[in-house]
Amino acid sequence: MSQRKRYAIVGLGSRSRMFSMALLQDYSAHGELVAFCDANQTRMDYYNRTFCDKLGAKPVATYKPEGFDAMIEAEQVDCVIVTTIDRAHHRYIIRAMELGCDAITEKPMTVDAPKCQAILDTQKRTGRNLTVTFNYRYAPRNSKVKELLQTGAIGQVNSVHFEWLLSTVHGADYFRRWHRDKRNSGGLMVHKSTHHFDLVNWWLDTTPETVFGFGDLRFYGRENAEERGVSKFYGRALGHPHAQDDPFALHLDRDERLRAMYLDAEHEDGYTRDVSVFGDGISIEDDMSVLVRYKNRATMSYHLTAYSPWEGYRVAFNGTKGRLEYEVHEASYVSGSEGDTNRPEIRDAKEVEVNEPARILIRPLWGKPMEVAVESGGGAQGGGDKRLLEDVFLGAQNDPLGRAANHVDGALSILTGIAANQSFATGMPVQVSTLGRF
Repeated sequence: MSQRKRYAIVGLGSRSRMFSMALLQDYSAHGELVAFCDANQTRMDYYNRTFCDKLGAKPVATYKPEGFDAMIEAEQVDCVIVTTIDRAHHRYIIRAMELGCDAITEKPMTVDAPKCQAILDTQKRTGRNLTVTFNYRYAPRNSKVKELLQTGAIGQVNSVHFEWLLSTVHGADYFRRWHRDKRNSGGLMVHKSTHHFDLVNWWLDTTPETVFGFGDLRFYGRENAEERGVSKFYGRALGHPHAQDDPFALHLDRDERLRAMYLDAEHEDGYTRDVSVFGDGISIEDDMSVLVRYKNRATMSYHLTAYSPWEGYRVAFNGTKGRLEYEVHEASYVSGSEGDTNRPEIRDAKEVEVNEPARILIRPLWGKPMEVAVESGGGAQGGGDKRLLEDVFLGAQNDPLGRAANHVDGALSILTGIAANQSFATGMPVQVSTLGRF
C-alpha cells in the first residue's frame, strides 16, 4: 500500500465536516487527517471532541491562521483542504501551493477577478494541483444530462434556460450569515451560482464569452420589509421577543450543533450566526437575471430567486434535433443544523438519505416526448458528495464525462458570476476575457 497522504483542513464551518468524516472513516486507509486550522479555538475543540465521542477518533493538532506555515512543516502536510469563508480561499490556496502542497477547495474558488488571477498565476508558477469540489457534476441525475447531451440526444445545443429557486428556508440562510456581505462571498452570483455556471460549462463543453445581467435586493432587508408593512424588527434572534414567532428567525439555542459551533464560540471572534434577514447592511442580491453567450455561440438565460416557496431547478436545452427538459426538487435546510440533511450526519456516522425527485423529458422535433429514467443518487447533493469524495481521495477514475474539476474549471465558473456582478453595477455587458488570463 502506498503511503497515506497527510491532510490539514483550514476553516471549520459546516462544510468541512464532509471532508473530516471521509478521512476519518471511508478513506482512512488512503489519507490521514493531521491538523485543523481556524481562527476559533472553540470550534476546533468542538470538532475534535465530537469526532472522538462519535467516531472514536484521536484529536488532531490545532492551529490558528498565524500558525499556518508552522502547521505545514510540523505536521508534514501533503494537501490542504480549504473550507474557510470564501474571501479567504485564495490566501490559503496560494500559500499551500507555495509551501509545496496540493490544495482542495470548496466552491467558489474565490470571490473576485484579482484573487482568481493570483490563484491561476501561483498554480502555473508552482505546478501544484488544485481541485475544486463541484459536487453537482457527480450527482447521477446531472451526469445523465451530460451523457444525453454528449451523445447527441437533441443535436447541437443552441440555447439554455436555467431557473434556480432557493426556498425561504435555505435561501434566507444566506441573508443571516457572513454571505450577506458581498465582500465575503461575492454574492449569490459567485457563492451559489458557481454551481450552476459550472454545470452549463461542463454540460455544453464550452466557456463563457459575454455576460449581461440585472440583480437587486427585492425581498430581504429592512427597507423591503417596511414596504410590506413589517414594523417589528430585531438585530439578532437570541433572546429577542420579536424573533420568537418569526419563521425567518434562527434560534441557535434550540439546536445542539448550532449552539456548539456558533453560540458557544462567539466570545472568540464575535461572529453572530442568527442575524435578522430583515436587517440593514445586506449588500447581496436576492433576485437575479443573467444572459450569457458562450464561445460555441450557445446562449443561456439564467434566473436565481432566493425567496421561493419550494427549492430546486428547471433547465431546458434547445437543440437542432429537439428539446431536453429537466426538473429537480431539492430538500431545504439550514446549514450546519441538526436538520441539515444535505450534509453527512455526525450522530449516526452515516449519510442521510434525501428524497430529491428528478425528471428528464426529451422532446424530439419529429416524434413523441420520451421520459428518461433518472437514477436516484441518495444522500447529500443528490449523491454527488459521495461520488465526489471518491475522486478527491482515490484520484479521478476513468470517466468519459470528465467530472473532476481543476483550477481552470473553478475560474471559469466564478468568472461568469463576477462578470454578472460587474454588469449589475454598470448596466453594461462584460467580456469575460477582460477578467482573467489563462
